[in-house]
Amino acid sequence: MMQTVGVAIIDDHPLFREGVARSLIESGRFAVLGEGGSCDDALRIARNKRPDILLLDLSMPGGGLQAITAVRQIIPDQKIVVLTVSEVSDDVVQALKDGVEGYVLKGVGSKALLEVLGAVAAGQTYVSPLLSARLLTDLSTRLNQPDADPLAELTARERQVLELVAYGLSNKRVGLELELHEKTVKHHLSRIFTKLKVSNRTEAAMILRDAKDHGKPH
Repeated sequence: MMQTVGVAIIDDHPLFREGVARSLIESGRFAVLGEGGSCDDALRIARNKRPDILLLDLSMPGGGLQAITAVRQIIPDQKIVVLTVSEVSDDVVQALKDGVEGYVLKGVGSKALLEVLGAVAAGQTYVSPLLSARLLTDLSTRLNQPDADPLAELTARERQVLELVAYGLSNKRVGLELELHEKTVKHHLSRIFTKLKVSNRTEAAMILRDAKDHGKPH
């Protein structure tokens, strides 16, 4: 007899959660161990229910990427599958860097989703073919543009945060200036460090300064 796979569903749309849960239960192969709609829910359910697979969205209160990091810290071997509408390359890359076992777009059919979850439960990994092709294209483009502006990948908000950090402001002061929670500032900095391929605020500030120097007329 096939062993039932325990799944927890974290998505802030109750109707969508219900549909996914129904598909899982009706298949007879999966059991729904918990449902939630936020980063905090993901952490609590992962800790208390220990599902075989944590199925979560990226767009939810507290942030899906933050949820992945938080869960990994307390349960390093937790299998995580992202089910989201986000096709943004940075989100895909970050999720994969954080070690998720699957990245699936919400347009997927229930049968295909069940197959993905079954494969992940068996120890495989999965990324939607469309996203795999796009990542390869993006990687190829970046490799062929070695002199591209390193700051070009930053969002407007990330650029604002970096400008203030380079000016010497603490995370708390940056938060006050931009009306952001200090935790949000830390998240932005983490993304900035990843995009600029640096490990601390000093290195990030140096890249900003160098970019400004190169932009000055000679």
